[in-house]
Amino acid sequence: MRLTPHFTLAQLTRSETAERCGLDNAPPQDVLENLQRLARGLEAVRELLGSELEISSAYRSAQVNDAVGGTASSQHLSGLAADFSCPAYGSPLDVARAVRDSGLEFDTVILEFGRWVHLSFAPEPRGRVLSIYDAKEGYLAGLFDENRNPIA
Repeated sequence: MRLTPHFTLAQLTRSETAERCGLDNAPPQDVLENLQRLARGLEAVRELLGSELEISSAYRSAQVNDAVGGTASSQHLSGLAADFSCPAYGSPLDVARAVRDSGLEFDTVILEFGRWVHLSFAPEPRGRVLSIYDAKEGYLAGLFDENRNPIA
């Protein structure tokens, strides 16, 4: 099922963890509207970056979320978030900065461990920008490089 010109339901529900562990990752019907919202947001990001996005995780069933160590409040559970990179555009930091500065109405963009970008689109977007490099240290408000220097 095609959600937008460049994103399918299969692409936003595919999970290596689900496949490896034999877990069902099919979204319930009430999550489909959120996945369409997410796909529209990702289309805007794809256009912004001028390149294909490499989605590593989007929708997660509760079992898959538990298996990957996700939080109970994760927006992946409701189909509103995706983790991705865009190597053709630049580093995850470059991507997070471009999204932050774009004017797109997103809920949360997180630079995660310098390796990928978490991006969510909720009905009432907060425009929140965070970075995380160490689980013990937790989230930092704003964008930071790996040395914890703030990124303007």
